[in-house]
Amino acid sequence: MHVMQYEITLPADYDMGIIEERVATRGHLLDDFPGLGLKAYLVRERGEGSPVNQYAPFYLWAAPEGMNAFLWGPGFQGIVDDFGRPVVQHWTGLAYEEGPASAAVPVTATRRRTPLGEGAVPGRAVADAVARHAREARRDGVVASALAVDPRHWELLAFTLWAAEGDGAGAGAGGPAGSESPAGPDSPAGEGERYRVLHLSAPDRDRLGAGRQW
Repeated sequence: MHVMQYEITLPADYDMGIIEERVATRGHLLDDFPGLGLKAYLVRERGEGSPVNQYAPFYLWAAPEGMNAFLWGPGFQGIVDDFGRPVVQHWTGLAYEEGPASAAVPVTATRRRTPLGEGAVPGRAVADAVARHAREARRDGVVASALAVDPRHWELLAFTLWAAEGDGAGAGAGGPAGSESPAGPDSPAGEGERYRVLHLSAPDRDRLGAGRQW
């Protein structure tokens, strides 16, 4: 599993309805993209728990061929043409879990970064993080969760998709996620950055496996 995200920070007075319209009209184009485990079309908005307006798609790739086909093909070029070339962050996948609400359509997402200190033993720290991630993925409201590591900066990344409160089942993972749901009440505090999910493309979600990735 390869984990990838780019963040497009927009002006404070930017009409985020433009991004919502973009996702509504184009998001479905990756609903059957080979090698894509899932893509969460994420936004966060200034004044709603975020210091910035931002469009920040997040990807879990089931196959590197899919990631390469996207980055060097028309999909990513469309981002470059419209917003300029963003920095593409990427992490090595450590674990993936489906949560109790795996059948629900996610409405929010959280991203938590945790640095690994100089004195941390890499193997032990990662094993502890994978065990903790498996426990956290069993919390109510979790649709799916991934754990990854950046070995260049020695940083762990936990990414979790959350269902609407009380939605333990639902319409499945491929449809739009109801932009009227506010980012906040559907995910617990202390989980890092919080985003609203506009759409989820998940053609190869079943290829992401379960548990640790080695």
